[in-house]
Amino acid sequence: MAGVLVHEWIESRGGAERVLDEMAATFPQANIYCLWNDSTGRFDDERVVESWLSKTALRRHKAMALPVMPAVWRTWRIDDARPDWILASSHLFAHHFGNQKALRNVRKYAYVHTPARYLWAPESDARGASLAVRFAAPVFRAIDRRQAQRIDEIATNSQFIHDRVARAWGRESQVIYPPVAVREIQSVRDWRTRLTADELGLLDSLPDDFILGASRLVSYKRLDVVIAVGAAVNRPVVIAGAGPHAGALHAMAAAAHVEVTFVGAVSDAMLRALYQRATAYVFPPVEDFGIMPVEAMSVGTPVLVNRLGGARESVGLLRGGAVIKDLSPGSLRVAFEQALASDLGRARSAAQDYFGEARFVRQLEKWVAGAES
Repeated sequence: MAGVLVHEWIESRGGAERVLDEMAATFPQANIYCLWNDSTGRFDDERVVESWLSKTALRRHKAMALPVMPAVWRTWRIDDARPDWILASSHLFAHHFGNQKALRNVRKYAYVHTPARYLWAPESDARGASLAVRFAAPVFRAIDRRQAQRIDEIATNSQFIHDRVARAWGRESQVIYPPVAVREIQSVRDWRTRLTADELGLLDSLPDDFILGASRLVSYKRLDVVIAVGAAVNRPVVIAGAGPHAGALHAMAAAAHVEVTFVGAVSDAMLRALYQRATAYVFPPVEDFGIMPVEAMSVGTPVLVNRLGGARESVGLLRGGAVIKDLSPGSLRVAFEQALASDLGRARSAAQDYFGEARFVRQLEKWVAGAES
């Protein structure tokens, strides 16, 4: 057995799951250890090993499970033959796996989406604001930092997270940008042709020259900024997604002097068709990396992103958009005009080289010692 893969928990969708998909395809003999698997059928059942938490109600209540996760990872005894290496895909505590005595000499790699935000960046995670978390955080930070010293090699998904790892753990890391489905997105010239009749009808009903926002409708995604951009440049706004912040956003839309259309949760094909129809895609949150701006630039749509976070790195590399420096109407108008002036042909052609799946696999294989090409 060459090695084992470790992942916090497996969702049906998500950027971390895209990374896991590529890891699993790159190392097809490696079993996958996770706290629980909520994406049945994604991998062969015999390949996925769940923790005892998967058999409890805690799998449905992540916040309640958080305090016990570090101990679960540190004490997990694996049934596999001694692996040559362990590769963790971590955004909480998965990188603690393999630190029990039997595995201490096994080479350990961690691909870090972020150190636990509620511990190390509480300003970007609502969980970090709770009294219980603030009380317990010093203890858990000490545990997390200690376990991070036992990792042999660390890779991060952006320079932004590289810097956070350095501050939190005092460790250096290599930046390996996550895989984006650029080849698949660019393989379809017009995503309208992949829509259902209902989706096509909805797309055709949208106003011309619109500003697009798309994500889960939660407060930290800052979709209010999308509406503000539309108001600043006097363009209609289309928002795709669903979530608990929908009511607040509808209220903001009603007060705006531009048309705002909510299209709800959409399929991948519909999202890509929206990218193609949009005048610009606005991505306001402070994210660890930000896959969606790369997707938009890969179809030739300019993007506007926050000056903080990992998304500005992809805009800088592809030169397919602009950074929002502040939320004043004048600044939003300047960013919009800068984005429209981008060389989108260059952004399209460079997207595969910088962020495609093949590039990720090459870098992953080179990074993990003993990887088989």
